[in-house]
Amino acid sequence: MGYAIAEELADEGANVILVSGPVNVSTKKKNINVVSVESAEEMYAESLANFSSCNGAVMCAAVADFTPISNEIQKAKRGSKNWLLELKPTKDISAALGKLKTDNQILVGFALETNDEIQNAKQKLQNKNLDFIVLNSLNEPGAGFRTDTNKVIIIDSNNSMQIYGLKSKKEVAKDIVEKIITLTV
Repeated sequence: MGYAIAEELADEGANVILVSGPVNVSTKKKNINVVSVESAEEMYAESLANFSSCNGAVMCAAVADFTPISNEIQKAKRGSKNWLLELKPTKDISAALGKLKTDNQILVGFALETNDEIQNAKQKLQNKNLDFIVLNSLNEPGAGFRTDTNKVIIIDSNNSMQIYGLKSKKEVAKDIVEKIITLTV
């Protein structure tokens, strides 16, 4: 989804900085600068480092909410006892950018939800100082991960909702970019 949005923005003439985790897709657009990262911490750092020089950000990466407290240096061998993995919350990139956002910047968030979807998305929209949020549900067939399609609801800061049917991610990217354009005019 992120690459589709980046390419749509580039097609509209934007110079795009795409902070990307490990993926199986790429882009050849000259006005897209891909910054590759491996971890949620690296994505947080790169997003914050680049945000002040941008007109906005679209936060569509599915960054894990939690990360291991410690990393193993060597392979953990199977034993007869259970293994306890302790997790800590990752830094919230969207919330951090929402605190830095100026009146001249647009911040778009994504909400991947499984329950109380609209209520949770509206809460994120408000708490993170977003201009709009793109809600997608893991309960919708053909939406989310491992598919080239998505079905979204766009909720803006005025609480107006636009509900879209199942579309290709490229078509969804066009809808998102069109919404961004309406906020810049």
